[in-house]
Amino acid sequence: MPSAERPPSPLTPLSASEEGFVRALGRVMMLLPRAVDTDMLRDAQLPLSEYTALMHLSEAPGGHLRMNELATVCNLSLSGMTRVVNRLEKQGFVQRAKCDEDGRGWNAVVTDQGLARLEKAWPTHLASVRRHVLDHLDPGDLPRLTDALRHIVPGVGSGGRDA
Repeated sequence: MPSAERPPSPLTPLSASEEGFVRALGRVMMLLPRAVDTDMLRDAQLPLSEYTALMHLSEAPGGHLRMNELATVCNLSLSGMTRVVNRLEKQGFVQRAKCDEDGRGWNAVVTDQGLARLEKAWPTHLASVRRHVLDHLDPGDLPRLTDALRHIVPGVGSGGRDA
């Protein structure tokens, strides 16, 4: 029978351990970015969204990414990324440049001032990530946890299929 005509498979309730994991993961996904953002604002006066954009730009070849690519790696919508880049541009940390490839799109380009700002904020980010995440894990847990998370991410947004 074609897949469109197959009756849906019955749903299997989550086990107690599955339910506990899903709820804990959800809590981490909601609260961890807020906690790191709070630390970044308090101690580095740089929101996590701006730090993340500067970080990705600093790692990109030539220090630039198309706006849609930057939005993707920062997990933001294009309009959200535009607002972040607008703020960074006003501070002199980023410039916009027409894309050489087609002349239609725009690149965000990190400036020397932006790199200096990233370097200044990096210790705060490092300390926050260590305090909120790494200090709670055994070093032996990291490879297994990293592998498990990498298996989850490809399936997100693809109907549960690995991309």
